[in-house]
Amino acid sequence: MKATTYIRGAALALAAVLGVSACGSGDSGTGSGAGEVEVFTWWAQGSEKKGLDALVGVFEKQHPDLKFVNGAVAGGAGSDAKNVLASRLQTNDPPGTFQAHAGAELTDYINQGDIEPLTKMYEEKGWNDLFPQGLLDQIKQEGEIYSVPSNIHRANMVWSNPAVLKKAGVDPEATYDDLDAWIADLKKIDAAGVTPLSIATDWTQVHLLETVLLADLGPEAYNGLWDGGTDWGSAQVTEALKDYKTLLGFTNSDRQSLDWPDATQLVIDGKAAFNVMGDWAEAAFATQGKEFGKDYAAFPVPGTDGVFDFLADSFTKPVGAPNPGATEAWLDTVASATGQEAFNKAKGSIPANLEADTSGFGAYQQTAVKSFADDTIVSSLAHGAAAPVSWLTDVTTAVSKFGSGGDLGGLQKDLAAAADKHSDG
Repeated sequence: MKATTYIRGAALALAAVLGVSACGSGDSGTGSGAGEVEVFTWWAQGSEKKGLDALVGVFEKQHPDLKFVNGAVAGGAGSDAKNVLASRLQTNDPPGTFQAHAGAELTDYINQGDIEPLTKMYEEKGWNDLFPQGLLDQIKQEGEIYSVPSNIHRANMVWSNPAVLKKAGVDPEATYDDLDAWIADLKKIDAAGVTPLSIATDWTQVHLLETVLLADLGPEAYNGLWDGGTDWGSAQVTEALKDYKTLLGFTNSDRQSLDWPDATQLVIDGKAAFNVMGDWAEAAFATQGKEFGKDYAAFPVPGTDGVFDFLADSFTKPVGAPNPGATEAWLDTVASATGQEAFNKAKGSIPANLEADTSGFGAYQQTAVKSFADDTIVSSLAHGAAAPVSWLTDVTTAVSKFGSGGDLGGLQKDLAAAADKHSDG
């Protein structure tokens, strides 16, 4: 995806979302017949489960004749769930629908014949008018659409605890033009005896790496990592990996035993100053009674201001779904303004549906709506928008190996090898 073209055509419509009332296509239930739908996700706890529960509440009102079956599998930001799902798909035991990140993550499922195209459903239900054209372009594969996006998340965010920063002698309102300026304050925090930057298991380290690459390379060269325009073996990438190694040195030693909610909780509890995490972290702060701008703050990863590192959760229609009508009913709720309002308000993300009313959303989410409309958009690696699952798996293996061994040259060699392996599809 070219960063400068994504969503520009929808900017005015997105900016108007704040004042638009919920209405329009996809808000009413459709007759689907009695039965049940198993919805397979990795939203098993915390704010993610709250979002799912809110969406289920809308589904049950829109489709009272259908039973929702929760197929959630916890762990690893979806990595554990994807392993279970792969096994089920291989044995011809698909759920009614499964969660997947919109974009390149769907490539493997499509090539394996695991999911059906939804292009006709989009046309029949008028969904092409509900979502930004740039988003529709992003989720198309060879002219077909294979999933329904439920939200928009921003990955390149830093979450901070102002009280911790102040105690460490760092200005809580400081802004950073680049990673070097931020690292200077991380050193001060480290000297004060506080964990400067919290992190968790492998996938959160991949998440951190992608934001560092984005900060040091800029959006055009970052995009080139996925389309072949940027050499993974270049000196520019080497410098970014050096910054990644430096940042990793400021993180908690128990990172491998934690998942993202634990790492974010360290900031909430005042045990760490910063956490790089997508804006699903917003709900973790908000649901614990924390006030944005007072008890916690958020800003783009230094060096990425003006760039929106994008991902979207979406739902598919598996080939051989046991109750296709029930699957379509679930997708209908996911697409609806009402469903997206309930889901995103609870999860910390923003609606993909242009008709959704976000006027009652929190302060952080209001900034995300504006940024999504105005900023340059790039695709997240760690969350399925930039590269297929198989490529991400190889990157994760390389990052995990580096985390335990610290061989910077080996990391770059492994990342370059992964790119060579997957760039041709």
